[in-house]
Amino acid sequence: MPVRVAESSAPSQPSGSNCGQTSPSACSLLSVGQAFSGTQNVSSMQKDEAWRVNVRIQGCDLEHGYLCGTMEALNVPMADTPVVTFWEGEIVDTKNYTFFTGKWEATPEDDIRHWTKFPSFSALQRWKEQYFVNVGTDCGLTIAGFYYVCFSCSDGSINGFYYDPNSSPFQKLELKSTNEGRQGFSFSSYELR
Repeated sequence: MPVRVAESSAPSQPSGSNCGQTSPSACSLLSVGQAFSGTQNVSSMQKDEAWRVNVRIQGCDLEHGYLCGTMEALNVPMADTPVVTFWEGEIVDTKNYTFFTGKWEATPEDDIRHWTKFPSFSALQRWKEQYFVNVGTDCGLTIAGFYYVCFSCSDGSINGFYYDPNSSPFQKLELKSTNEGRQGFSFSSYELR
């Protein structure tokens, strides 16, 4: 799942214009090893459902607008075990990436509809799941869409919405920062098996 992170002085400027800021401010909660936990609401017209979700940042390069990590969905009805995906993120900093996605079947109208659902445009992200880590593509799930994500440097919370034209619209993602895995050293290289 790609991630887009941005800082903007006003939510009325989703055009990607530079508001005088060249890159997001460094934030200790947006770093390698940081973990987040919460839920993704996957409700549809037929049923109300939420999955427990854990996210961990595996790589972070703010200068080049890049984040990556893993996302684990714990109580997926069609899966016998938690479903883990690897995601890559784009930081919306108007230097490397803008508010407009320009790929993954998202139109400028889709971008505007999703970004305007956030209360502010402070530290925004977009992330795209790239592949399943521990299950096959026959698990009954899809990673065709991506997430619009807002990260708060003040409290480490993440709020987002999943976009896939073939899925329930505006599936809400709500995560809070945890201290898990924050003791000791962290390194920016990683390997998934």
